[in-house]
Amino acid sequence: MNLKIKIKKLDERAVVPSYAKKGDAGLDLTAINISKDNVGNITYHTGLAIEIPEGYVGLLFPRSSVSKKQQFLTNSVGVIDSGYRGEIMAKFKPVMGSYETILELFESNEYEIGDRVVQLLIIPYPQIELEEVEELSDTERGYGGFGSTNHKN
Repeated sequence: MNLKIKIKKLDERAVVPSYAKKGDAGLDLTAINISKDNVGNITYHTGLAIEIPEGYVGLLFPRSSVSKKQQFLTNSVGVIDSGYRGEIMAKFKPVMGSYETILELFESNEYEIGDRVVQLLIIPYPQIELEEVEELSDTERGYGGFGSTNHKN
């Protein structure tokens, strides 16, 4: 199934994303500008805006190459709602360590302009209607929380 999505270049340097290989789920987005804030976050700008249809959501995930960069996407997964028409950006935070490690990260361990920095997946989602109840059905797991699936009573 093919879904047509409108995309707009906000900057002439912007790269319209594409799939790297047949069967890939994510479209690779390329950094055209990099900015930093006063707390060390690194924002990669794509120069792109997208028109996601109602009933769909865009999800931004780090690419596997992030494991070589000593940084992580600040919100783990970026969410692009169908009503958003602004620039697609990805904000990363350096992995904290010693002062020397932090200096090294800022000097040599970031993506550069022209690098593919995140991948975009566009997927449908159901519109949920919540129903407040007094009781929920019983299950084998019940109230077991973190790590409870391997816990022996």
